[in-house]
Amino acid sequence: MMKSIMRGLLFFVYALSAFSLAAQTNKSKLAFPGLHWQQVAKPEDLGFSSSKLLLAQKYADSIHSTSVMVVVNGKLLRQWGAVEAKIDGQSLRKSYLNAIYGKYVKNGTINLDTTLAQIGIDDMAPSLSDIEKMATIRDCMKSRSGIYHDAVNINAKMKQLRPARYSQMAGTHWYYNNWDFNVLGTIFQKLTARNLFEVFQSEIAKPIGMEDLTLADCKFTYDSTQSIHPAYNFMVSARDLARFGLLMLNKGNWNGQQIIDASWVEESTRYHSDATLFARDGYGYLWWSARDFNKYGHIPNVTLPEGTFSGWGAGGHFLLIIPKYNMIIVHRVDALDPSLANNMKNPWNSISNEEFGILVKKILEARL
Repeated sequence: MMKSIMRGLLFFVYALSAFSLAAQTNKSKLAFPGLHWQQVAKPEDLGFSSSKLLLAQKYADSIHSTSVMVVVNGKLLRQWGAVEAKIDGQSLRKSYLNAIYGKYVKNGTINLDTTLAQIGIDDMAPSLSDIEKMATIRDCMKSRSGIYHDAVNINAKMKQLRPARYSQMAGTHWYYNNWDFNVLGTIFQKLTARNLFEVFQSEIAKPIGMEDLTLADCKFTYDSTQSIHPAYNFMVSARDLARFGLLMLNKGNWNGQQIIDASWVEESTRYHSDATLFARDGYGYLWWSARDFNKYGHIPNVTLPEGTFSGWGAGGHFLLIIPKYNMIIVHRVDALDPSLANNMKNPWNSISNEEFGILVKKILEARL
């Protein structure tokens, strides 16, 4: 009996060691860029077809992509376009904000279950009701506050889909809510007594070697007719966005340094809400999250594995992270590019989710 128990324990230790070794081996395959990204000479060395990637590049050119980067195993597979151009990524800003929250949630500065009432959060008339103030920081992270006050940077689609004021209790209904996203910026600065842009620059951008981002590329957007809570906007280049994607792919670890708490990355990027009313898939904490049983798919025109997550910005900004393939795809669009002013398809240069999905499909079809 004792021998049997001992054999079982030995087997368990052996299996655990093997799993740990496998995890370390897989992790060791992930490379990190130095001062600059270096593109691999031959895509075939990373298991991709050069000719099929050329087809993907031609398609990106046809839809007027400003820049595209494809990173596999931490190595730059291919890049096209103006990867150094600093462009407002629109709602990608929410993923950046999520990243800086992680440290302060872990050290206890921010308790996600604190209510807005406890923090002293309100807004301009019509101000928040006592019931609305029962919403927590976590509710806002999930875009489930139930607060349907006017917000800065709200667009026509958001207004169309926005529920009536006071119609939903906190935590019970998902709606893509810029009020929630904006107030999270206010809350972060109130609870940490720090400027969120300075924190992102010092605690995220600098440690991972972002080449282009400066504090001058970050600004608050105010609209006194809508809300007292401003939007926060970042002008980020594609090559810097790819670094951020690599950090998230590696669960917040950059070449051995834990920049964002790994458990925060996992919690933030997993599926928390059905978001098919507004988009096509699921939502985490300020990140879009894939579920493989969702009939709509994470992005149209391409099938992506469960565990995929992404940040989106209006007009065709995407940071797509596919852990199963150790892959990151960055797509940027300069909406105000003067060279595209005569684009009759859309005078305001933009790329649809459907077009981006076709591009992703072509990239994935290049896998050997």
